[in-house]
Amino acid sequence: MVSRRAVLAAALAGTVPGSAGPRLPSEARGLWESGVTFAYGARSLAVGHHAPATLLRDLAARADAAGRTVSAVLRRPVRPVVVVPASTEEAAALAGTGSLEGLAALASRGRVIVVPGAFSRLTPVGRDVVLAHELTHVAAGTHGGPVWLREGFADYVGYLGSGLEVGVAAAELAEEVGSGRTSARLPADGDFTPGAPRLAQVYQESWLACRLIAGRYGERALVELYDRAAGRDLAQALRPLGLSVPTLTGLWREYVRDELTAGGHG
Repeated sequence: MVSRRAVLAAALAGTVPGSAGPRLPSEARGLWESGVTFAYGARSLAVGHHAPATLLRDLAARADAAGRTVSAVLRRPVRPVVVVPASTEEAAALAGTGSLEGLAALASRGRVIVVPGAFSRLTPVGRDVVLAHELTHVAAGTHGGPVWLREGFADYVGYLGSGLEVGVAAAELAEEVGSGRTSARLPADGDFTPGAPRLAQVYQESWLACRLIAGRYGERALVELYDRAAGRDLAQALRPLGLSVPTLTGLWREYVRDELTAGGHG
């Protein structure tokens, strides 16, 4: 008879002793016909297709940390599920999308799908930021509201506790601001088209808009704005904060300049 301790220890590595094969978690079933591996964290699950056990254990640990961050911001329990396909093509097929250009991971159907090549090129801090960003999409939902608020909020959560200075996290935008260029408006939905020339800067502008709101009105106010914006237009969603879109835009432009020029507090 296999002891409970042995079963739990083996399950962490994606196998169950005394069985004909791995006892797959429900979240792992139906992904691939064979070569499925998995690892548990404290509250997370990482599932891979021919993925090394060391990678899955590392992802599960990182997902645990990301889950704690997201849960603290949203004030709700989060159980991360991270899927690691064997290739970019597999990732695109699982996500049901044609192109993953510029993406290291994405949120899809209640889980985070890792894009293997791009994700592997990230620094450890970058991996943590990306996992928290995508897990925020999973936990908070991506329906409704302007794209800048959805993506900026996910980046706001992603960068919490990263230790990255603003000028480093927004390096491309800082270069523009340093040369005297500042956007006149908040990012439009169309600015987020994959391959757009200012895509990095647009994400950074969105992050700083959300960082401004959290810093000025409190993190809970940012979460509540995110929720309100899902069911109404931005102007209506901003009213409880005493803001209009033009007022927020003006505050944001000043904030971007202050944060990304010499003398900004980073």
